[in-house]
Amino acid sequence: MKTLRALIFTVCSVVLWTSVAADIPVRVEPVSAPHGMVVAGHPQAAQIGVAVLRAGGNAVDAAVAISLALGVAEPQASGLGGKLMLLYYEAASGRTYALDAMDAAGGSLDVEAYKRRPEDDRYNGYASAAAPGLAAGLWLAHQQWGARPWAENVAPAVQLAREGFEVLPKTRDFFAEKEAVLRRGDAEIARLYLPDGALPVVGSRLANADLARTLELLAAQGRDGFYRGPVAAAMVAAAEKNGGGTFNLADLAAYEARLTEPIGIDFQGYHLLSSPPPTNGPPLFLTILKVLEADAWQGPLRSAANLDRIGRVWREVQPRVQAAIADVPEAVFNFEKLVAPDSIAELRRLTAKPAGAESKVAWFDASGWSESAAASTTHFAVADAQGNIVCATQSLSLHFGAGVVVPGTGIILNDSMSNFAYGRTPGVNQVAPGKRPRSTISPTLVFRDGRPFLAIGIPGSARIPTALLQVLLDRLVFNRPLAEAIGDTRFHYNRNWRRDNAESFEAESSLPESEVAALRAMGWEVELPEAAGTGKNFGGINAIELNADGSRTGYADPRRTNAAAGH
Repeated sequence: MKTLRALIFTVCSVVLWTSVAADIPVRVEPVSAPHGMVVAGHPQAAQIGVAVLRAGGNAVDAAVAISLALGVAEPQASGLGGKLMLLYYEAASGRTYALDAMDAAGGSLDVEAYKRRPEDDRYNGYASAAAPGLAAGLWLAHQQWGARPWAENVAPAVQLAREGFEVLPKTRDFFAEKEAVLRRGDAEIARLYLPDGALPVVGSRLANADLARTLELLAAQGRDGFYRGPVAAAMVAAAEKNGGGTFNLADLAAYEARLTEPIGIDFQGYHLLSSPPPTNGPPLFLTILKVLEADAWQGPLRSAANLDRIGRVWREVQPRVQAAIADVPEAVFNFEKLVAPDSIAELRRLTAKPAGAESKVAWFDASGWSESAAASTTHFAVADAQGNIVCATQSLSLHFGAGVVVPGTGIILNDSMSNFAYGRTPGVNQVAPGKRPRSTISPTLVFRDGRPFLAIGIPGSARIPTALLQVLLDRLVFNRPLAEAIGDTRFHYNRNWRRDNAESFEAESSLPESEVAALRAMGWEVELPEAAGTGKNFGGINAIELNADGSRTGYADPRRTNAAAGH
């Protein structure tokens, strides 16, 4: 009888789970493996990472290979011409490091002269590019923790660039979205990414022989293959030929990635670590989590009452983060003040909502804060058999960055100068020589009982911290399976630039009509810009869970071209 009751209970549980899962608008398929796991923004990059692990490489060796492969296979999102923020958990010591390889304004930058340039120069062309950091970051990571020879880790990306990456349906969608950029006038970017003058065909392969040769120099010479010699000279010469850039040869040679500490909080028995300033996404969602930590939640996370509650906290925390967090010496201290008990208590008081009260906007000067859906980035995570973890986000800022490819190199340059503030009022994110503009990228590690539990991150500009906030709440507070938390309706809080900065709530169109109506009744302007899973406005989360039995489970959000692979 007990066996029969147990069987009935099991069947009912499966039926109930299936019913609940069927309501999740985006299906995320977990992939589990006993030894190592890679989740990355393109299937070929994920397979390259697994091959490195199988060949005896550790998580950092795989990360070097994956990062460079993504620069080939997701040219709109990241690459040698852009930035990187990386967290590394070292299993032997139990310590987590942050590696800051964010783009930097040249130390020789004439700020006043740059401010007089047309505003478009901050977004397009050579003048919008800051000194790239990704190559220096990978080199430093490998020097600190890599096990295999550097050149062996670079080799797969060389081969991928020479043979070509596969154009997936969403790859073509991103190309089509920024077709105007590809046709704007830079002959090199058009030659590479508009074959025969047209958008690439799904299933075709796009090669980049110039990038393969650049990667060969990087393989042979390490960081100097990028920051000195012919590649560096080509970047500076191209900028000078096209109206001048923001860095010179000396600036490139002097660029250094920073080995530093992550920032973090304790939250309901978990310990969360994320990237430090100049990233401002983690200070935002970590502070909000601390404010919400003591809440007694009713109903599902995406009920109107809960969404309104999160939004009221969001609007109080965001301006404080904007005022305090950037590439300034006091930024980490400013974050620690934000999450101190007295600050959290005050934020809870300010965000308590009297019965019947409507939400009211309290926004701020958003200089240096991009809400653009065109902001492009990629995230990957690696866990090896020894327990080491890399959790990394890399970017060109906007899709296809500055929209230029340096002739002879195959490198798309970033447009990270657009992420600085340029207003007359001094602020922490004001442009300055050698300074690194802030960014919302937020690679994050979660620990439980002192052991790694979750590595997670996402592309998506201002929507990065919102996505991490909601998925972490769903997983850690509501105890939902991570596949459901990632696949459920994505949402975001925003300012509506078209309507006098009105308070706006955005979500995928799968949000139930009843909740939309309730939010509007509370005073929110609700926008549903795309169907669930489209991935244009709401990026795709990549994550790895570290299971109690020692296995790893990867989660690749199909909103982008993500893939999980293990061994």
